[in-house]
Amino acid sequence: MHVSLTELEQVTLRALARAGYPADEAETIRKVLMYAQTRGNNQGVVKLIGAGMPRHAQAQPPRIVRDHKLAALIDGGKSVGMVAMSYALTVVIEKAREHGIGIVGTNNTNTSTGAIGYYVHEAARQGFIAFAFSGSMEYVAMHGAYEPLLGTNPLAIGIPSDDTPIVFDMATAAMARYGIIEAKTAGKTLPPDVAYDANGQPTIDPAAALSGAIRTFGGYKGAALSLIVEILTHPLVGTSPEAHGKKTDVGNLMIAFDPELLGDRAEFTRRVSVLMRRVKNTRRLPGVDEILVPGERGNRIAEQVNTTGMIEIEESLWNALKQAAF
Repeated sequence: MHVSLTELEQVTLRALARAGYPADEAETIRKVLMYAQTRGNNQGVVKLIGAGMPRHAQAQPPRIVRDHKLAALIDGGKSVGMVAMSYALTVVIEKAREHGIGIVGTNNTNTSTGAIGYYVHEAARQGFIAFAFSGSMEYVAMHGAYEPLLGTNPLAIGIPSDDTPIVFDMATAAMARYGIIEAKTAGKTLPPDVAYDANGQPTIDPAAALSGAIRTFGGYKGAALSLIVEILTHPLVGTSPEAHGKKTDVGNLMIAFDPELLGDRAEFTRRVSVLMRRVKNTRRLPGVDEILVPGERGNRIAEQVNTTGMIEIEESLWNALKQAAF
């Protein structure tokens, strides 16, 4: 079904208010959710349905607890990940603008950060090359295992160009957890080779997958990459595991640097745009209509949504969101 973008945003803000978020935090979260929703990304308003992501009773504004010339560590204060990471984005850009590079980690947040492409897109839009890594709770099994141990552990890279920033955003899981929740809400099955049930048997049932474990993408290579993101978003940034190593909070890492460190920024962005045109114009295999570069599909969807003011949404998801809001 289709609803107006304005109505979707209003209902989203009402759901966030009911979940306990003050107006400033709700607006921050809305921006991240709408970035995802308008691009057809499964990190959008699905996060607010069912159990949702209620504001922690002890949540405090994020604060810097370690500050260096080029780097900072932020205590998220049990806030939602989108609030902590948005603050980290501000800090990392300040450092990159002043010193050429910034490295910012966060810990002590109680939810994931949404579509991390949002943060690197914002940094790239301001002229910086940016990397973001986001941890989450135990949902994903290591290659060869079926016990959930890793997070879905997305990573994103944003690169400025003379045109739209190039944004690569992917989960290292075979499917994002909220994609599985979306499938469950819509009464759909999962693709094969995405998840295990609680007994380690492959499953296409979203409910069984949520009780079991998600697989990593790409076999042992994807699992290795997921493990690296795990290290960068938990041990490195100082999250607080319990005695047996189980996670109690979530961490993130963001890096941004100025292309001027290695040469002329204008020449760099020009050459990126030239390369993208070469990629688009490369000889295609039979049956391939177009070569897409990272972020292009989502940008087109967002452009259409913003032009028409209407957005497509699963009816079951829309009804669940209204239930969360009213």
